[in-house]
Order: sequence, then C-alpha cells, then structure tokens
Amino acid sequence: MSFEVRYSDLAGRIGKLVTPHGILETPAFIPVVHPVRQSISPRTLRKLGFDAVITNAYLALRHYGDEARKNGIHKIINSDCIVMTDSGGYQVLEYGQINVEPETIACFEIEIKSDIPVPLDKPTGFGLGHAKARRYVEDTLKNAKETLELVRTRDSIKNNVIGQESYRSVEPIWVGPIQGGEHTDLVKYSAETLDKMGFELMAIGSPVEVMERYEFSILSEMIVSAKSSVPTKPFHLFGAGHPITIPLVVALGCDTFDSASYILYAKEDRYMHANGTLKLQELSYFPCSCSVCSRFKTKELLQVDKEQRIIELGKHNLHVIKAEVSAVKQAIIDGRLWEYVLEKARAHPKLMEALYIFKDLQIVKDGTPKFKKKAIFLFEPLDQYRPEAERFRGMVADFKPFNTKQKLVLYPESDIHPFYTTLQYRQIRKKLPDAQVCTYNRFLGVIPAEISDIFPAAHNLSLKNHVLTSRVEDYPTFKISLEKFLFTNNFNEVIVVADEFIKQILKDPNIKALCTKILDFDINAISKL
Repeated sequence: MSFEVRYSDLAGRIGKLVTPHGILETPAFIPVVHPVRQSISPRTLRKLGFDAVITNAYLALRHYGDEARKNGIHKIINSDCIVMTDSGGYQVLEYGQINVEPETIACFEIEIKSDIPVPLDKPTGFGLGHAKARRYVEDTLKNAKETLELVRTRDSIKNNVIGQESYRSVEPIWVGPIQGGEHTDLVKYSAETLDKMGFELMAIGSPVEVMERYEFSILSEMIVSAKSSVPTKPFHLFGAGHPITIPLVVALGCDTFDSASYILYAKEDRYMHANGTLKLQELSYFPCSCSVCSRFKTKELLQVDKEQRIIELGKHNLHVIKAEVSAVKQAIIDGRLWEYVLEKARAHPKLMEALYIFKDLQIVKDGTPKFKKKAIFLFEPLDQYRPEAERFRGMVADFKPFNTKQKLVLYPESDIHPFYTTLQYRQIRKKLPDAQVCTYNRFLGVIPAEISDIFPAAHNLSLKNHVLTSRVEDYPTFKISLEKFLFTNNFNEVIVVADEFIKQILKDPNIKALCTKILDFDINAISKL
C-alpha cells in the first residue's frame, strides 16, 4: 500500500492513498451506494466530486452472485471510481446473523475486484456487555486472520502464474476492522492485533449507534484508543456522515469515512446544513447556493414528486458534506484546524464536551507542525491545551539564560511581538541591565525575551485580558509552567508586574513566597522597579 501524507495539523492529514482504480485524496467522504437500488448513481456521485464509493459485498453476493464474479463490482454498480466493499457485518447488527462464511465473502471480494475490501466482521454495536463484546472482537479477529491468510495464499499462487489476466499492478487494500464499541480496552486490543497481522488500512466499526445518541465523547475515546495504538497507518471510520462530526473525527486522525446519511436523511425530508439538519417543512429559505437550492424555493421543493425530491435533497446533502470536507482540508493547510474544530463544536454541547479529549494527546501533538506560517488565535481556556501552547510551555520549563541571572522581571505581554522590540522592554533593560526579563501569557505561560520572537510566542493573537476570565482555576497550565520556570532557574529576586490575572495566581502561598516584589500593572510600573 502507498499512503503519502502531504500536510498535517493536529492528527488530521491530507494524504494520497493509491488504489487499483486511482488515487484517493484524504480526508475523504465515501458515499454508501446500494448494489441493487441506487437513488443517486455512482456516476453522478463521481460528477459531484466523490472519487470513491462503498457498497455491500454481502448484498452483491446475494443478488448477483456469479454475474458479479464475472463482470466485477465496478460494472455491477456502473462505477468507474474507487470501490470499497463492506463485508456485510452491518447486517449482523440489523438482522442478528447472516448466512455466509468469512472465506466465502473474502473470495467474493477478491473475484469482484474490490479496491478496498473488508473481511467479515461482527460489529459490537453499542450497549453490549464487556464479556460478549470481547467474544465479538475475537470472532472478528479470527475472521480477519483467516481472510489475510487466504489473500496471501491466493497472491502467492497468482504470482507464480505468468500473464494471469486478473493481475493488477496495484493490489487491493485490505481493511482491518476494529471492534469493541465503547469498551476502549477492547478497541485498543483489536487495533494492535490487526496491526500485527499486517493490515495496512484500519477501520473503526460500531460508531453509528454512538453518534445517533450524540455521544461524541465516547466516539472520540474509541478513535483515540485505536489511533494511539496504530498512529501512522491510515484510518477509516464506518458510518460517519453528519457534517458536524467531520472536523472532530478528522482532527483525531480519521482519513476516510463513509455513510448513507445523505440519502437516508433525504428520504425523511431532512435537509443538511453546516451545523446540523432541519426538516424541509421547517425552512422558509435555503441557507445554501448549491445547484439544488438555487433552482428551487422551499415550497417548490416540497411540491416535487417524492422520488425526485429524495434525489434533489440527496444531492444537496452531498454538497454540504463535500463542502465540509473541503473546509477541513483548507484548515489543515492553513494550520487552523484547532480553531475550526472549536468553531464547529459550538453547534452542539456534546461536541464541546468531546473536545476535552484533546488535552495532552500525543497523536495530536505529533501531527501538529512545530512552526506555522500564520499566527494562532487564543480565545478561551481550552486553547491553553492546543499543541503549540503545550509545546512552548514545555520548552520554557527547561529554559536557562546563557549567562546565569540572579534577578527576574515578569511583565504582562503587550500587543507588540516580539517583546524585545517594545519600548517597555528597553526601559526595563535600561533600569535593570542584569535582569532576566520575561513576559507572561495565560495561554503560553512565561515567555523569556530571548525567545519571544519564535513561534508561537511572536505569532499569536488573544482576547484582551479584561475580556477573559481571571479565574485561575480555568488556567491550571499557567501556574504549573510558572512554578517549573522559577524552580529551574532559582532566582534570588523575582519582581512581578502584576495584572489582574497573575494577582490571582500570587494568592497561592507557594508561588508568592518565591516573589520578592509585586507591583501593580499601570503606566508607572516600570519606574517603580
């Protein structure tokens, strides 16, 4: 398998996944198409900008059998794009059991020339007890192992047959289906085992019921448990097709995701928009300028024949999903995925709750560039946990000036960056030439003047202090970073020019004991040094 990462931010990546039917740029939404009944054809989906579709191998086997084996899945669904095939595991959730063996499905997916096939899995769903979920995970892992052994055996035979017609220069990418549901220990175990087996593309199963309940925190924990175990391989997320979830799942490391939501919502007259869905009957105006919304007024679309209305709404919903994926990609390139995820999370309180999983998350730190072309924006307490801020505080914790200083001056950060170019800095240096001068920022912590020109110390923009809360409980990282800096350098004298925020910090007796002089931050503060 070839997977090239071109850009990254947080755990989100823009990459190129090479398949037998072309290159899929990630992150990518993969629309679900029924192998028999298609309201919107794969050809139309291709024209709308989707380079891959996913269909159900189990249903294709039931309805087409030898015809599919002879002609291939692309001809069966009339598609010239990349085709991913689900094994039929979802039908287990729907009907309890399906009458097919893992080997049968695997052979069928090979014979119909699926580009991205999935072994037969047994979804754990949501609400299953741990013991039973464990059995489902073991069943899935057993099926996956047998499938991979079958594939390798057939590949070995094929490679020994010169000129075999079925040979493809780019081999299909077999997916390792991760199960475990809300039991994150099982998710981790499943992911690690599939990784050791040699699967190149991982897929997280059983999220649909979690998302239907808006349990985004559980969804995030599932993704993180799997992704942290296998951080470098590409990841697929089954059943994720709501626009408000896309920024979150991409930021946590999902490269592709599929859903039939676009057409299922359309059948219920549900109209997708950037921050959720609405019933078509509730709309007076369309907040969109896609081809559908430009052609119809709300009342006109309600009067259209039901089948045609489903198609039109489905196309609109696809437009919204594609626009969301494109917006996420642009945020990755701009280095603004953190800002974008927080902006979108305000669409639902449960999404905001989920964001706290980003605190001190290694996969998010690893994917965030050390330097960015644009300044980071700092709005609220959660921003202290963004990777750039955590990385900077970690660097300052070990900072020692080249020449040992006995005296420290802490001064509030100004709007001018870097601080050593300001009039205040020159005045402090003139008055106390041998002092270590630092500014402070509630998000970044202590900022030594010597490194106030590096990212993000000189490349951030935050709300004014009088707008932000001064509750020290909201900014625990500042206190920790200040203590580490003071203990690392062991200054004999610490002078603090205190704004309202740091005055609250100085109420801590341990920190106050380290400070020899505290001055109110005003126009005359420097003259009192």
